[in-house]
Amino acid sequence: MRKIFFTLLLTLSTTTVWTQVNPTTALLGSWSGKLKVGTISLTVVLHLEQADGYVKASLDSPNQGAKDIPANKEYLSDDSIAVKVEMIGATYRAKLKDGKLDGIFSQSGMKFPLVMTKGVPEVKRPQEPKPPFPYETEEVTFKNEKDSATLAGTLTWPMGYDKNAKKKPMVVLFVTGSGQENRDEEIFYHKPFLVIADYLARQGIASLRYDDRATGKSTGGDVKNATSEDFARDAAAGLEFLRSKKAFSKVGIIGHSEGGLIAFLLGALKKTDFIVSLAGPGVKGDTLSAIQSNRIMELSGIDSTLTAKMTVKKIRQDPQFQKFRWYQWFLDYDPSDNIGKTRCPVFALNGDHDTQVISSQNLTAIKQLLPKSKKNLFKEYSGLNHLFQHCTTGLPTEYGDIEETISEEVLKDIAQWLNQLNKSSK
Repeated sequence: MRKIFFTLLLTLSTTTVWTQVNPTTALLGSWSGKLKVGTISLTVVLHLEQADGYVKASLDSPNQGAKDIPANKEYLSDDSIAVKVEMIGATYRAKLKDGKLDGIFSQSGMKFPLVMTKGVPEVKRPQEPKPPFPYETEEVTFKNEKDSATLAGTLTWPMGYDKNAKKKPMVVLFVTGSGQENRDEEIFYHKPFLVIADYLARQGIASLRYDDRATGKSTGGDVKNATSEDFARDAAAGLEFLRSKKAFSKVGIIGHSEGGLIAFLLGALKKTDFIVSLAGPGVKGDTLSAIQSNRIMELSGIDSTLTAKMTVKKIRQDPQFQKFRWYQWFLDYDPSDNIGKTRCPVFALNGDHDTQVISSQNLTAIKQLLPKSKKNLFKEYSGLNHLFQHCTTGLPTEYGDIEETISEEVLKDIAQWLNQLNKSSK
């Protein structure tokens, strides 16, 4: 649910393509520009790297998380270039004018102007914390024995933590969105879980974030055939590990997107003391997917007269769908029963510009399904997207261009709700 990419520049490969050229060409280096596709603006980076009289040509599409897409040279001189990206049926032809590559990007019969300047855009992430930190961290591992998975993560102790003190801090387990993610839930050079963990530590709250199975330093566990139920066992093992330390007052979950879905799976089983659901789905998967697809097409300037039912039917007929067991499970999964069985306190939040988990539909469903409790909180944030960034349209192609990793208001509200919950339970 977290990773939705457009077809343009989509395919990735590790294949290296080298072309023999004059090694003194003035075009060597990296070039970048904005490709306008309807209402969407995508950054494209062209790399021309020399080695042993050859030049490696490749493309990046940072807005889609795509890097090192191999390109083959049709022509390359001191002032002109023509490259072909065979795997996506695209070409770029340009001429050097006033220090810029002025050309045309073509794909699938469509042509788009693309002007590129020398250099790579600077990525600014001002919220990313830098050491030294005013708190301690600990590298840990825990095991999901049933799935033969060993999960590696970072346990962050709150600022001023004293293990001999009578008062114990509460702790949150971070659970990532869909796709294999590292412990920081890193996407488009953003590290949202690292930012949240740092903020919580400064507010007296401990946390554990871990690499998804078979990702980063985590090993084992089937990924190809795994569904959210399998990933929920990894999270359950994390909760059990934290409880075994006997160092915390409460042990709960902060889950983003699919991580929120997993949180409610475990909430129904009474395995977590509380839940912070960051855009966790509250409706059936096929309904969510259909509305998501239509919303993204609408905002992208693509005409669509498909109903939700027609959209889902089209998805199910896609040959790729038959190979993707996680997606098959997700479309059929209805979270209503598990949300209804969740008795622990819940803070459910969404941005009203979220195009992946539609806020108005989602929060309404969760609020109606959850058992009534004065400790529950539901909040919709104006102008925030699926990553809880301030945005313009909410389209996923904006994520990488936004410097903000997560809204300060969201960080403050999470910490405040957690600390109030810990205080009221004493």
